[in-house]
This record gives sequence, C-alpha cells and structure tokens, in this order.
Amino acid sequence: MIVFNIPPYTGNEITYIAQAVEKQKICGDGEFTRKCNAWIEEKTGTGKCLLTTSCTHATELAALLAQVGPGDEIIMPAYTFVSTADAFVLRGATPVFVDIRPDTMNIDETLIEAAVTEKTKAIVPVHYAGVACEMDTIMDIAKRHNLFVIEDAAQGIMSTYKGKALGTIGDFGAFSFHETKNYSMGEGGALLIRDEKYVEEAEILREKGTNRSKFFRGQIDKYTWVNYGSSYLPSDMNAAYLWAQLEMADAINEHRLSLWNQYYEELTPLQDAGILELPHIPQGCVHNAHMFYIKAKDLEERTELLKFLKDNGILAVFHYIPLHTAPAGLKYGRFHGEDVYTTKESERLCRLPMFYKLTDEEVSYITGKVKEFYRV
Repeated sequence: MIVFNIPPYTGNEITYIAQAVEKQKICGDGEFTRKCNAWIEEKTGTGKCLLTTSCTHATELAALLAQVGPGDEIIMPAYTFVSTADAFVLRGATPVFVDIRPDTMNIDETLIEAAVTEKTKAIVPVHYAGVACEMDTIMDIAKRHNLFVIEDAAQGIMSTYKGKALGTIGDFGAFSFHETKNYSMGEGGALLIRDEKYVEEAEILREKGTNRSKFFRGQIDKYTWVNYGSSYLPSDMNAAYLWAQLEMADAINEHRLSLWNQYYEELTPLQDAGILELPHIPQGCVHNAHMFYIKAKDLEERTELLKFLKDNGILAVFHYIPLHTAPAGLKYGRFHGEDVYTTKESERLCRLPMFYKLTDEEVSYITGKVKEFYRV
C-alpha cells in the first residue's frame, strides 16, 4: 500500500530529542525552540517568529493581537480547515465566507471588497497547497479599509509571492508543523509577526499572560502576571524533532518539488486531452510542493477514482468540506455572494500521495494507475 502521508524524518530527530532531555530543559523556549525561531526569521525575513503548539494557536494569537472581538467580521474562504474560522469564532467574531478561484482554490480577491462592512476587522487569505493568494490586491483592499491581514500559511513554508515569503506579507502569518506538513514536529506551528510593536504583547500572551520571556533574557529581575494569556509554547523536545528537518529544509523542498514535477509531467497528457485538471501556479508564485492534486469531472467520478486507487494499493484522499455548509459554519458564519466554485471544485479535487520518502517509482506507479482508470 502506498499511503497518503508519512511524517518527514531525517535521522537526527532522536539525537536532538535526547540532547534536549540530557540538558534537562524540555519545556518551552529551550535551545531548539530558539534555533527554530531564528531559522524561520532568517529564512523568511519576518520581523519575529514565535514557535507555538499548533497553527491553530498561532492564528488564535494573531486574533488576540488584532483585538478581534464580539461583533467583528472576518473575511475568509470557506474552502479551508476549521482552524481558520475557529480562531476568530472563539473571539466572538463572525466568519464571512467568499467564493474561491477555481484555478488555485484560493480566495477570489475580486470578491473581497464587496464583502467588507463597517464590522470587518480582518482579511484571512489561505494559501492553499502552498500557492500564494493574490496578495497585492488583498493588501491594497486592507490598506484602504484599515483592516488587518492574517495569512493562513499553514501549508506555505518555503513558498513565496513575488519574492516575499508567505506569512510575512500581512500583519501576521501562521505556519503549521503538523505531521502532514512538509516539516513536522508532530503537532506545532509558528506565529510570524511583521511589525515589532506587537512582539512584546505576543510574548506575554504566549507565556500565560506573564513577562517571563523578558525575565529569561535578563531584562527584568522577576516575572509576574501582566495580562491575559494562555500556554502556547511547545515542548523543546518537539522543537528538537523539527530542527532536524529545518537543517535539511532545502533538500526536503527540492525532493518534494521533483516529485511534484514528475506527477505534473506524467499526468499532463490527461489534462491536454481534457480528461482531468492539474494544479495551476500563477506567475510570480513559487510553491513548495505541499501537495499534488488532480480534479476529476465531478463528485461521482472522483468517488470512483478514489476507490479504484485504493483497490490498487494507493491511498488518495479528498480535502475540505466547505465550512459554510458545515453545522458550525451555518451557526457561526455566513456566505457572502454566490457559491459558484467553492462546493463544485471541492467535490472534484483528489489529493495524491505526497511525502518526503515517496519515490520516483511510486509516483510512476500512481500516475500509471490514474491513466489506467481513465483508459489512457
């Protein structure tokens, strides 16, 4: 069986975890956490990176820093994971969903402004599959309406938009290091902060409402409770696992891109024949091969394709059920405008296996079976 995902593993993870244990410093903000933060800051150019327990928590921190509260509205796509909405629903805000572009599955930037009201607090673009949203347009809308931009870059590390790292363009960005992502710490994430003025508040919120971070830097002689907050710090053992992969980030990225390109090349004849659709990478966007998907004709065909692949030892999956159709989405949010593409495109999309240890031979077997299904 070719599984859908295997968490990345380089070989040094256990060594680094053991080092963290030996130093008797396994709670948050230890040596490996600091290394990961520094690496992300250098790689992306963000003003500040704070490792968190999840991308969900990174987005929650961004919502707190943006002072999102009851009565506020947040514009986002419905084609995303629940965490994108949860972070703001927890603050009493209303997700306002707008339709997506069928070519990238990202929020349709041309529909955002019509959804802006006097209650709108932020725009939350989701960079699906590590392919950037049209950020110039989004940033222009945000500037003219005085809105925050919080990038859900859960899938976007190592991807760029016109030379800028995803997660660094808006006011805040959130990465995921879940086991399904390109680089993993099991469960984990990171908050990226563009403007230095938010850093101290972010550290306090992340450290249970205390100024403990300043204490450990020697800036104060004792720390105390100074604001509300929670515990968003990952264990340094988790960070040690992640550090082993960040050390090899370029090699991992290059291998994934090689697999992605092989998928694309071998399945292009089916797209040229009008049988299925392949991912689209807009000009100015550099992606990270987070996933490779194909689009079948409709839901019925996709269901048959998934079954055929499973019967042939390949575990492929579909992705999100659009949030505006979910019970919580109906309760907490609303869809602005018409759902032209969100549901239709989500019902066609099929994700093929993609992970660091996947081989060229396995990709060829998968593409061969896709061709066999379509009798090509």
